[in-house]
Amino acid sequence: MRPRTREPQTLGEGTLERMARILAARNIDPAAVAALADETEPFSPLDALSAGMPPRYQAAVADHPQVLAWARDVAEAAVAPSQGARRQVTTGPSLLMAGIVGAGKTHQAYGAVRQLVQDGVGVRWRATTAADLYADLRPRPGADNERELAAVSRCPLLIIDDLGAAKASDWTEEITYRLINRRYNHMLPTLITTNLRISDLRAYLGDRVTSRLAQMTTRVEFEPVDRRRHRTAA
Repeated sequence: MRPRTREPQTLGEGTLERMARILAARNIDPAAVAALADETEPFSPLDALSAGMPPRYQAAVADHPQVLAWARDVAEAAVAPSQGARRQVTTGPSLLMAGIVGAGKTHQAYGAVRQLVQDGVGVRWRATTAADLYADLRPRPGADNERELAAVSRCPLLIIDDLGAAKASDWTEEITYRLINRRYNHMLPTLITTNLRISDLRAYLGDRVTSRLAQMTTRVEFEPVDRRRHRTAA
């Protein structure tokens, strides 16, 4: 079935007159609005990315060698949907960043997404903490938890922050397994941060999740330095 297309719509005289009356009633000069619209520069992809990031990380820059290497690998795997179109993240490697609280893992994760956009790669992405993810997926009246899990699982690029910070249970282990397994099977790039030592992940996540993470991720141990406190002291 061919996709339906719609012809560009024009505003009729009646619509334009109504808009003019609304602007006049609010003491807004239509000519000034039109001039402002003409002068406004369109959003760049980087502007759009920053608008979707938490304010603290809008200017995040990735400078860790292994994080930058991950961004290069994902960029190289990006595919243009059609000739001349912008390359898009489809599949690629994943990265597991481990280190103490304040080591800069989250900053590097957001900086890595920013690096992709700066390199001219389009990316549909999503970021969540593990605790927020579990809260969103807990069964509750009126919520379609399976649909939400499917949406997170299919997202081309996903940041899972603070894996291991939420209280462990059989339910959280099962949800984590289902999410990671789907992303593992479809080779979807995932950025994961954790305060746990890599050697301690198995006890928290279980064998099934840990096995898949070992195969799908490059693991990075951050130096045991709390950069938040270091910046405050400076």
